[in-house]
Amino acid sequence: MNNGPTVSVVSILFLLLAAAVLAEEPAPPPRRSLSDIIENLPFGLNGFFEARAGTRTQSDRHISKTATIAETRLQLEITKVFEIGDFAPELRIKGDLLYDGVMANTKADLREAYVLFSPLETVDLKIGRQVLTWGTGDLLFINDLFPKDWVSFFIGRDDEYLKAPSDAVRVSYYGDWANVDLVYTARFRPDEYVTGERLSYWSDALGRRAGEDNTVADEVPEDWFSDDEFALRIFRNIRGYEFALYAYRGYWPTPAGMDPTTFDATFPQLSVYGASFRGPVLKGIGNVEFGYYDSRDDRSGDDPLVRNSELRLLVGYEQEIGHDFTAGLQYYLEWMMDYDDYHRTLPPGIHSRDQLRHVLTLRLTKLLMNQNLTLSFFAYYSPSDSDAYLRPKVHYKVSDHWAAEVGANIFLGSRDHTFFGMFERDTNVYCGARYSF
Repeated sequence: MNNGPTVSVVSILFLLLAAAVLAEEPAPPPRRSLSDIIENLPFGLNGFFEARAGTRTQSDRHISKTATIAETRLQLEITKVFEIGDFAPELRIKGDLLYDGVMANTKADLREAYVLFSPLETVDLKIGRQVLTWGTGDLLFINDLFPKDWVSFFIGRDDEYLKAPSDAVRVSYYGDWANVDLVYTARFRPDEYVTGERLSYWSDALGRRAGEDNTVADEVPEDWFSDDEFALRIFRNIRGYEFALYAYRGYWPTPAGMDPTTFDATFPQLSVYGASFRGPVLKGIGNVEFGYYDSRDDRSGDDPLVRNSELRLLVGYEQEIGHDFTAGLQYYLEWMMDYDDYHRTLPPGIHSRDQLRHVLTLRLTKLLMNQNLTLSFFAYYSPSDSDAYLRPKVHYKVSDHWAAEVGANIFLGSRDHTFFGMFERDTNVYCGARYSF
């Protein structure tokens, strides 16, 4: 029996009926991606979610934890520009929510919270928590006295976290003859330095390496508006070359003294005066920077409990030596003033510092796979201390949102009391993955 026409008519009627029913019901809303949601917010929003893990390569009897880093982090950054006639202040807030598995705690870290506006055509004013930096060095700092987080740097967090935030007011003036940056920090914030909680260190007081058995106690000058800091930069660009003068008045950023009654680490008063140059040299970029460190609590150099004044010098050069292959070299010098007085008053049993400390650095960077894969290597080597610090790293951008990284912090030294040698047993390897949005 041939029922083809009947089936066709029934099929058509069924389709018409289904179309009528569907027409009466609202269509489901289209799915919205995270990017669509963010784009429709009344403010700018971006950030990332990241997980990192790392472990020591050798045991350390002064630290009970094998892991050096085990954390998950969510960062959110909000920006909003308010249009008020010709006046358009910008608000920026950046904060991290961090679970630290090594220290077994969860904390919120407000990295930025400031307002930026221009009260005059030639003046910018930034008020609030902000990350500040200047100078010409590559992971070497002379006139940049803004706070650093050395613990983050040594355990394999992203390089972003080497720079710690300041609660400050920054005034920037742009003139025909020169530009000026003036930074006022209402309360001194020291560097996040190694205290023995996560990494071990050399203790002059004990005459040995120490860690959890003897964490550093310090006395930080932290009274608002009395324990403050001033930083000044005057700079100008002349035919592609930037020249700058610097001045700072505050405190040594890491402990440079000791309280004779409590034996706590202290932060003596410090002023720094310096200058820098950066610009094209041969086929690359060259830079020179120097600074005089005026240790105001020990200008004579005969107080064994306070670090002496110093002269610091940095010379650097960077050049592309192949396709997507860049190399950079630096020479750094610390020259202690009043060395004879320092040596004469040094307490018995304390290792003497060298009058001249030399450091050489090498950076190699190679980009591959359409610049999605970055191979980098950074090395510090001190011929005067006979120690070194190596930072190999591989970073791969998997997609527009995903990235992965593996790296190491390798410390080498023949003596436990030198700057890099003291961290030899803190050598670690790490890996991480990040989703950015």
